[in-house]
Amino acid sequence: MKLVTFRKGEVTKVGLWKEGRVLDLPEAYKQVFGTYEAPDFLYSMKKLIAVGEPALEVVKKLEARAKGPFYAPGEFVWEPPVPDPEKIFAVAVNYRAHGQEAGVRPPERPYLFPKFPNALVGHEGRIIKHKVAQKVDWEVELVVVIGRAGKYIDPERALDYVFGYTVGNDVSIRDWQFPPGWPQQLNPYGQNWIWGKSMDTAAPVGPWIVTKDEVPDPNKLGLRLWVNGQLEQEGNTSDLIFSVQQLIHWASQGITLKPGDMIFTGTPPGVGFPKGKFLKGGDMVEAEVESVGRLRNYVVEE
Repeated sequence: MKLVTFRKGEVTKVGLWKEGRVLDLPEAYKQVFGTYEAPDFLYSMKKLIAVGEPALEVVKKLEARAKGPFYAPGEFVWEPPVPDPEKIFAVAVNYRAHGQEAGVRPPERPYLFPKFPNALVGHEGRIIKHKVAQKVDWEVELVVVIGRAGKYIDPERALDYVFGYTVGNDVSIRDWQFPPGWPQQLNPYGQNWIWGKSMDTAAPVGPWIVTKDEVPDPNKLGLRLWVNGQLEQEGNTSDLIFSVQQLIHWASQGITLKPGDMIFTGTPPGVGFPKGKFLKGGDMVEAEVESVGRLRNYVVEE
């Protein structure tokens, strides 16, 4: 199933994407079960994920029995599927071909860095080209959504901890990420990961979470990204240096992964900076992951 976080009026809810519309799950629950209120987990994706299978069983019943209400795109606002994760991980140079285009040798183990929740923006939302940024780049990525708490997770069991998948765009502000004096031998402090990766709206995700039962093998998925309809990126997760399972394993070393946490798994070749191309106001960016969905965002000048 495809689960959405959306806003209708002033209320944020969880919805079910079905045949091009969103089923309002809290209102559907009230109608089907004849109650005045709906469970909290139908107003919070993170709570729904934490409840787990019992919550999904409720959603399945509502899918089968509810007659509405349904909303078409344009009648609601898309929010990030998990608007309030505790942690967002991302990984540098995790596709062999991307490492080649960037002139970077792959690391011996994943190089993980954080993206902050302030960077999240949903489907059809705006990517801000901040007045202090000149080189704003794109990176289509498969994003893993963690389903249950775990620490020191074995790779062989890693997918047991997955709730589902969504599409991400690891927007990268290259003129801040690569400070004067880069590469490292000229700048001992390395890259500026915070400003380079976590300015506001630098982490578009969505449109929804596809539950893991719909993605049998996350390591065999095509990815593509377009800017204004022109294909810029194309690749496949089969080119991952570190698989989804290995990323979950490494992310959980000394850190407890919790329901709703997200892992951006890396980007294939075709990013802008090797080509000298960057985003500008008025651009439309579409990022797609096979079997998951297509995420669309619009660039605006601050």
